[in-house]
Amino acid sequence: MIKKYTCNNGVRVVLENIPTVRSVAIGVWIGTGSRDENPENNGISHFLEHMFFKGTKTRTAREIAESFDSIGGQVNAFTSKEYTCYYAKVLDTHANFALEVLADMFFNSTFVEVELDKEKKVVYEEIKMYEDTPDDIVHDLLSKAIYENHPLGYPILGTEETLATFNGDTLKQYVHNMYTPDNVVISIAGNISESFIREVEQFFGSYEGGKREKSELKPIFHSNKIARKKDTEQAHLCIGFDGLQVGHDDMYDLIILNNILGGSMSSRLFQDVREQKGLAYSVFSYHSAFQDSGIVTLYGGTGAAQLDVLFETMQETLSKLKQEGITEKELNNSKEQLKGSLMLSLESTNSRMSRNGKNELLLGRHRSLDEIIEQIDAVSKQGVDNMVNEIFTDNYSIALISPDGEMPKEL
Repeated sequence: MIKKYTCNNGVRVVLENIPTVRSVAIGVWIGTGSRDENPENNGISHFLEHMFFKGTKTRTAREIAESFDSIGGQVNAFTSKEYTCYYAKVLDTHANFALEVLADMFFNSTFVEVELDKEKKVVYEEIKMYEDTPDDIVHDLLSKAIYENHPLGYPILGTEETLATFNGDTLKQYVHNMYTPDNVVISIAGNISESFIREVEQFFGSYEGGKREKSELKPIFHSNKIARKKDTEQAHLCIGFDGLQVGHDDMYDLIILNNILGGSMSSRLFQDVREQKGLAYSVFSYHSAFQDSGIVTLYGGTGAAQLDVLFETMQETLSKLKQEGITEKELNNSKEQLKGSLMLSLESTNSRMSRNGKNELLLGRHRSLDEIIEQIDAVSKQGVDNMVNEIFTDNYSIALISPDGEMPKEL
């Protein structure tokens, strides 16, 4: 059972007690990411994620790390296009301590210049490492092709140029403006009693923030082609189609469609591209859902000489899917696979904490396991076939990284 509570200042708390485990996962979720940035401060959300671990008024960076190592716990963070999360997983006996350290990082980080300078170098290296992984960069290129100058097309890491402009005042102002109480969710899952909500409220229930200015600019899907020439062994190809936003009524139709298309080893893309033709080691599809838009992405990596055949095969897979639709066997197998994945994920306190945190932050509601399974079971062959024709139109974008930077000939 999930318990929800809203503090007087607007911070939301969601707690799920799981008495059969001995761990507790605590996540501080903030509804801000790279889509809330501009060309001048792109990367600040991600850089803040780093700086919260670099020392507070009472703890050094080393002491923050040691505080969790000494209790056998884990602490980490991540940034996406629409939210940032700081989280810890510890034994249930250390839940109060973990909460106190997370709150200390949230409220008392100092952002001193010496640590700023060191961490900028770390993020510079992270950007360089990212540049050395073309199978990752190509997905950012696709976002740029689709969203052009909209913030959803910005890289989460930012650039070396934008990072160079950040200072302590810049970070503190951004936290003041964006980490406002109404934009924060504290999610807890594990062997913890409901009374723990009072502990959370003591730390997070009375602070105030600035005037948050969320971007109201709705993203528009653009049909573009972006190619980058890079000294790589493979050509990395992404094809992107207009998808669905978070919470869309037909989301489970699309989830099942994606699973059938490229979400598993038995999927159409995997069988056609890898098993039948041996064109790629890595080939898959996925759906990215944002608050007001979404992208369905197909990815494949192959030798540059086989790029034309790869693109042609992916198009043939889509064409056959549109002409013949899915099979009842695919539908039933996909439903069972999704339900199995859902059940297995519930065995992890981290997964439950993440699911509850995202649901509260983005949707403001929580579905029970029975409700989710009912929605999965309700998906019909006709519904998925309709989704195929709705999604896979001639309105798509292409991103490519290859040794010669040349698009497939059919384009």
